[in-house]
Amino acid sequence: MKTQKFTLEIDEDDDLTLGLVRLIKDVPDYELFHHFNMLNPFKFNRIADLVYHGKYYDYYFPRFEAFHHDTQICIHFIANQSSESFQKKITTELFNKEGDTKYLLDHFPDVNYLIKTSEPFVDFSVILLPENLVFQIQDFELSPIEELYQLIQYYE
Repeated sequence: MKTQKFTLEIDEDDDLTLGLVRLIKDVPDYELFHHFNMLNPFKFNRIADLVYHGKYYDYYFPRFEAFHHDTQICIHFIANQSSESFQKKITTELFNKEGDTKYLLDHFPDVNYLIKTSEPFVDFSVILLPENLVFQIQDFELSPIEELYQLIQYYE
């Protein structure tokens, strides 16, 4: 049976601003978010993974969320690299682009996490960053025509 793709009807003017987080050194999720939770008044919790359904694999990306107390804004951290993948069918193509790992932002494999907020604001400075673990957050605009935009909006 063939899977049908659905797309959301979204205004073309609504770009999504994401924050790109790069780690200075490789640390596990639980340790990184322990440091975030110690520094910030809001606490991050692990929530259901973001799932990307490819042709041959299903990829799972860890997500973490917290609510900022003053502004009531929901902050989501989404891993850029899949933590798990499940093969749906055997590939028969010689040059298949799908492998057992996937990046949400294929052109930025050095990015560890994407930050998305429930309200559109571009100032990620409300999040205190752990020293010696995280580089400065970089802003990134995502267009509504991109597949990742549709996927993120679906999980909102």
